[in-house]
Amino acid sequence: MPTKTELAPSRTLRRRAQWPVPAGLILLSLIPVIAGAARLTELTGGAAVTAQNARFFASPVPVVVHIVSVTVYSLLGAFQFVPALRGRRGWHRIAGLILIPAGLLTALSGLWMSAFYPLPDGITDVPLRILFGSAMLVSLVMGALAIRRRDFVRHSVWMARAYAIAVAAGTQALVILPWMLLAGPPSELIRALLMGLAWVINLAVAEYVIHRRARVPARVQRPSARIVLDAKALHSRG
Repeated sequence: MPTKTELAPSRTLRRRAQWPVPAGLILLSLIPVIAGAARLTELTGGAAVTAQNARFFASPVPVVVHIVSVTVYSLLGAFQFVPALRGRRGWHRIAGLILIPAGLLTALSGLWMSAFYPLPDGITDVPLRILFGSAMLVSLVMGALAIRRRDFVRHSVWMARAYAIAVAAGTQALVILPWMLLAGPPSELIRALLMGLAWVINLAVAEYVIHRRARVPARVQRPSARIVLDAKALHSRG
């Protein structure tokens, strides 16, 4: 039997192996977080009003709510992907009590801005913002209803989808930047298509993770089922 000294390094390695995914999500989230901080500085620092930011100065509350809520949601939400923390019921519950309201504020404020802010001429991504903002809102509501039914599996599925949509702003920057380096600034239509592609990429990754998790219990249960069958066979022979 392994001693405590022998088990310590393996436990440390397992703990370290849990952090690459949340660390990557935090780095991805930092892109919109930094952009949001710059926008807040612009609003509070008396920056010049232009055609691109006039709507934020005219009605700052929705954009401030969106920046604060998405910052909390994206950064805190990344820690929900740490298995060691997710397994702690107290942590997961407390974090969820913060994340669901923050996510709802993120989605609702984003939808409000897309529907009611007067946008500069040529902007073509509004339908996509409304589509994916609505999808995030539905995912959060479904996740909240699932946890009330104590359906933890469905809760995890819907919350993963909502988070994937929320952090797509970071993916959008990673998708648009190579285009800018290779072909120059994209047109509004190309920019909208690239933004839509980023949302699709995030949701595709989320669905891959969801289906991969769904297959794990089946693989885990099969050996135990064989053990039960073998035990019954031995008992009948005896």
